[in-house]
Amino acid sequence: MFDVGFPELLAIAVVALLVIGPDKLPETIRSLALWFGRFKRSFNDLRSEIEREIGADEIKQQLHNESVLKEINQSREVIQQTQADVKTLISEAAINPITASPNQEGTVQDKHDGSTTQ
Repeated sequence: MFDVGFPELLAIAVVALLVIGPDKLPETIRSLALWFGRFKRSFNDLRSEIEREIGADEIKQQLHNESVLKEINQSREVIQQTQADVKTLISEAAINPITASPNQEGTVQDKHDGSTTQ
C-alpha cells in the first residue's frame, strides 16, 4: 500500500518534533498509538464478524443443499417403489390375463366357452 522506508520515517519524526515540540511529542505519540490500536482492533473485529457471517451463510447453504438432496432421494425412492409396483402388476397381468370382453349390449361374453353374463 504505502512504501514507507526508514528515511521517510526519519523525515516524519523530524517534522513532528519541529511542529509539535519536544514536550508534547511523547504524549502525541502515545495518543496516536492508542488511536492506531483502536482502529486495528475495530478492523479485526469487523473482519472476524464478516468471516463469521460468511461461514454462517455457507452453513445455511449446506443445510439447504442437504434438505434438497433428502427430498430428491425420497422422491427417487417413491418412483422406484411405483416402478416396482407397476412391474409386479404387469407380470401378474401376463400370468393371469383377463379373458372376458364386453359386447354391444353391455354383457360380458367369455371368449372360452361363449356364455354371456350381465
